[in-house]
Amino acid sequence: MADMLPAESIYNLIPREEVKVTQQPRHTSKFRETVKEETQRHKAPNKTMGPVKVDVPSPEKFLQKHSKEPKLADTTEGGLLEKPLKKLCDDQKKPRVPLRTDHPVMGIQTKKNFIKTNAVETIMSVPKKPQPNYVDTRRGDKQLLDTSGLVPKFTNKKDYGQTPEYLIKRNEEVQRAQEEYDAYIKERIRQGSMKQLSDEERDAVLQGLKKNWGELHHQYQGISVVTDTTPKKYRKERLETEMKQLEKDIDMIERHKTIYIANR
Repeated sequence: MADMLPAESIYNLIPREEVKVTQQPRHTSKFRETVKEETQRHKAPNKTMGPVKVDVPSPEKFLQKHSKEPKLADTTEGGLLEKPLKKLCDDQKKPRVPLRTDHPVMGIQTKKNFIKTNAVETIMSVPKKPQPNYVDTRRGDKQLLDTSGLVPKFTNKKDYGQTPEYLIKRNEEVQRAQEEYDAYIKERIRQGSMKQLSDEERDAVLQGLKKNWGELHHQYQGISVVTDTTPKKYRKERLETEMKQLEKDIDMIERHKTIYIANR
């Protein structure tokens, strides 16, 4: 009994007043009723997890066996067959097994001489040619030679060794375009608005371009390795651009021996 009593303490000598905790009223939004009304107004019967009311199937219309099998159309009466497809197949039975008392038809004879007929067919038949094969392994595995690609069948085509039609048309178009271009150049030369560079002039222009490229390359080699300032970077980019343009011009003149220039 003494164990159940609280221990003595000076704090328990003076009785304390019980402090009642007052709970604050729960917050209720003033728009609660409005939201309920709007939700109820815009709610449709089928916009939830499913229809409001589902029709329960009748117990009399239960799923029967073979009810979902396809039914064939009856051509005689224009309707559907009452028996399903499996029943129709079962109805087409094989002929019955003969009984022990049944006897086969006897006495059927023929006057055909099978020995002579076989001999004549063998003599008149053409001998079968062996199928060409090739062996591709050391074990003697054989493969068909015709479908292997080793036989040059393309040489037997009718148009073998002839130029295709599309190449002939393309060559004609190229020749026609070259003739039109030559006529245009002759007309311009006759009018005096264009002239052709001679070999000496072409060589002089080519040598001059190469000389200019050599001078620019010499300047480019003299640039410091570290380009840490803006003028150095600008000079390096300018020299590279000019050298690339000279290389394009030199390549164009070397590839074309005939060059025309316009008179100004």
